[in-house]
Amino acid sequence: MTLPEPTIHLPYETGEFRMLLGLTSVPEPGWIEFDTTYPAQMAERRRLLAERPGQVMGAAEGSEAMQAELLEVLAGHLATHHPAWFTREGHTLRNHLLDEAHDLTSGPPLDLAGRLVAEDYCLLRDEGDGTLTLVSGVLCFPSRWSLASKMGRPLGAIHGPVPFYKDRLERPVDRFLSTLKDGRIAQRLNWSIMDDPTLFQPTGHGVNDFHTRVTADNAGEELFIRVERQTFRRLPRTGAIAFGIRLHVTPLSRIVAIPGEGARLLAAVRALPPEMERYKSMLPFREDLLSWLERHA
Repeated sequence: MTLPEPTIHLPYETGEFRMLLGLTSVPEPGWIEFDTTYPAQMAERRRLLAERPGQVMGAAEGSEAMQAELLEVLAGHLATHHPAWFTREGHTLRNHLLDEAHDLTSGPPLDLAGRLVAEDYCLLRDEGDGTLTLVSGVLCFPSRWSLASKMGRPLGAIHGPVPFYKDRLERPVDRFLSTLKDGRIAQRLNWSIMDDPTLFQPTGHGVNDFHTRVTADNAGEELFIRVERQTFRRLPRTGAIAFGIRLHVTPLSRIVAIPGEGARLLAAVRALPPEMERYKSMLPFREDLLSWLERHA
């Protein structure tokens, strides 16, 4: 069975820095991404779920029905929309890509969801007053945040450290999610540049005193664009919002090999406000990054 090559998402923008929600609609078959990185990412997920379950999974009391529904919706989607790779026989879901069979009624739903797809999932409970609270999740590939530190907190507080979020995004995000209808799936893309391709990065936002190997000569190999494809859908029975995160990590050398992308990325990095550069922990390698991009734009 052949998997497609990974999509190289290019979400950065040229021109003046703008912090936008940037939502697009996703048809049901496109909810989950599969590509040639799937086997390696799933092996890393299995390792983390076995060795660090307390770090990559979390759940508040009362979220059990939401967790069960996420697994139910996910299993139904996989068998319906990817029948060459997943088949269902009663309570058994067979993953032909990894030659595995899973009993959907056995074990924690979040653990099983984390072993089926490369997407992480956070479940947000709609409190009915426009507030959404993080109540459970499986997060194997965090981009410098931890599930435990955010559990039980409303969405606005979770994003408190993000520059400009409160003034520019909090209200649109809350409005969008509180009105999201069952049956609709939306996505947005979030990007950063890091000097570490490790998938599991639970700490590091706003840290700018670290040593880096990056120079103006090797930035293309030592730096990576880290893109989160974030999806949103409302679960029909419990009303929870399933917030999915699929991670893509690509060396900058591959990005600038695409015609025009070196110049676009250079313009996007130059336009980042100082607050965002600090938050993204880019200061130790910023000047070398710009020098390298200027030569390869």
